[in-house]
Amino acid sequence: MWGSVLRALPAGLIVLLLARRLPRGAWWWRSLVLGTLNVGGSFVLIYIAGQRLPSSTAATLMSTSAACMMLFAWAMLRQRPRLVAVIGAAIGLVGVGLMLGLDGGGVDPWGVAASLGAMTASSLGFVLTVRWGEDVAALPMAAWQLLGGSVVLVPVALIVEGAPPVLTLPSTLGFAYVTLVATALAYAAWFAGLRHLQPGPVGIIGLLNPVTGVALGVLIAGEAFGLPQAVGMALVLGGIILGSLPSRRPRAAAVITLPLSPPSLDVALPVGMRPLNGREGGHRRSGSAGMRRMPASVTPVSRDGMEACPEPSS
Repeated sequence: MWGSVLRALPAGLIVLLLARRLPRGAWWWRSLVLGTLNVGGSFVLIYIAGQRLPSSTAATLMSTSAACMMLFAWAMLRQRPRLVAVIGAAIGLVGVGLMLGLDGGGVDPWGVAASLGAMTASSLGFVLTVRWGEDVAALPMAAWQLLGGSVVLVPVALIVEGAPPVLTLPSTLGFAYVTLVATALAYAAWFAGLRHLQPGPVGIIGLLNPVTGVALGVLIAGEAFGLPQAVGMALVLGGIILGSLPSRRPRAAAVITLPLSPPSLDVALPVGMRPLNGREGGHRRSGSAGMRRMPASVTPVSRDGMEACPEPSS
């Protein structure tokens, strides 16, 4: 729990200094709720899962957040998931399982429960962020949630774990990186993405987490990289690309044309403009000071199909 506090509290203070904006009104309690879901509760559960499960198993379980966010967005935001997004998420999950593998002998029930709990809490919190935070920028949103989660965590950490630990130089440098890069910068970027994308594609992009873990393991720790990892990584990337494709629904603009047969429609023309058919009678009313306008969606045409009053194209 103190690890979660040391990660979230300094990051929240730094982002708040950059945002220069405090919560107002309902955002005081919303920050506590969202901070508990996205920061306080999920951080603690992720650390519990990391201690009780192999990293491959925990990462595979957490990758199901793509499907969970789609379901929450469907239920709470009325954003029905597109078929390509569902297929992309399924392909990505298969790729994660193939890339990481599952160590069946190391499965701990409490670790599985903690991993699924962290995934569910953060997915719900991110969808609520989209629902409530349309008028809040990314930096204030990140700051309020990081601080809200820390406010909830500090008293619980004092009761359960006692005084905060004494940090050594290596642990201080490690927390500095986690605080600045993996929390402050990462959460600001994450909430910025939520403002521009629907929760479904954001959850699918989250499948990059295990891909990054495998890549760093190969480059830094010298871990093995074989055919299963290559195929799994290709499936994950392909699923992300497929699930993130924008929806292309052409909007057909219907143009209604009515035959202009004077004097039955009695449409006024601007001064100095003559109809194409050469007839002027019936187009202007004597003593009429104004002009009668056709609806914007109607394009008047003459008998031979030529436009009489063409509208300027936008």
